[in-house]
Amino acid sequence: MAYLVNRLLSVALTLFLISIVTFGITNILPGDVAMMIMGTQSNPEALEGLRQSLGLNDPLLVQYGRWIGGMLSGNWGESLLFNEPIAPLIAQKVLASGLIVVMTMMMALAFAIPLGVWAARHRDRWQDTTSSTIALLGLSMPDFFIGIMLILLFAAGLGWLPSSGFVDPTEDVLGAVRHAFLPSLALALGLMAHLTRMTRSAMMGILNQEFIRVARAKGLPERTVVWGYALPNAIGPVMTVAGLQIGYLFGSIIVIESLFSYTGMGWLTYQALLNRDIPLIQSTIFVIAAVVMLVNLAVDLLYRVIDPRIRLG
Repeated sequence: MAYLVNRLLSVALTLFLISIVTFGITNILPGDVAMMIMGTQSNPEALEGLRQSLGLNDPLLVQYGRWIGGMLSGNWGESLLFNEPIAPLIAQKVLASGLIVVMTMMMALAFAIPLGVWAARHRDRWQDTTSSTIALLGLSMPDFFIGIMLILLFAAGLGWLPSSGFVDPTEDVLGAVRHAFLPSLALALGLMAHLTRMTRSAMMGILNQEFIRVARAKGLPERTVVWGYALPNAIGPVMTVAGLQIGYLFGSIIVIESLFSYTGMGWLTYQALLNRDIPLIQSTIFVIAAVVMLVNLAVDLLYRVIDPRIRLG
């Protein structure tokens, strides 16, 4: 319990610092929010009145206090670009991008763990070389290039999957999965390379330990030794890297969602930056940071389930 409290306090402190940096950076960007709302041909008196009503003439400390207070109370303001409340808008986009993130992680782990185990079991043989080559290909190709190839193959060529668009998973789960499949696969192929290398490295360390030799000496089947004894002890570092890669996914998802015209969190962040929608920029960056930190906290807490030898204290 003490560990959880300490970690939550650490998350809160980090998010507080992130909010300060985000607010500071967005306030030094060039441009005038009031002019964006009313247009460049607006009357100067009307512009000044709007700045006053929005509180843009207040000291930065007052503006920050008003913004962070609204964030904590659920009043996140209104998007200048979409002319609608920010909180429900972000909630919808987080759900859309969350589907891609979950599918990406499931695909990456489903490929990476067997491939990494296979390479570790056949160290320095052709199986290991094949696994390393596949991982190197995944690391070498940018996500947007993989995405374009997938569109050409599965959408334009075979016509199996849609090349763009978004379907709300609360309305049509199957349609949402079909539209999210290609973006998820494009991200998973790159992520798989990192997780394959980590799985191989962790498994090689475990397979050389004494308890594995004892298990083999007892005559246990190799499948039981590898999957029942070695892998549970090697999965911890892999899960840590997988959790940290959530940040990588939210960074890469901006490019992928723009490529596939998938209106998720990455697309929303890009549109906010492109149109200098300050309230939306502040909220999207803050939410992405919060999601990344909470996912990493959840991975740390899962260590107790994955490896009972670990005690959190």
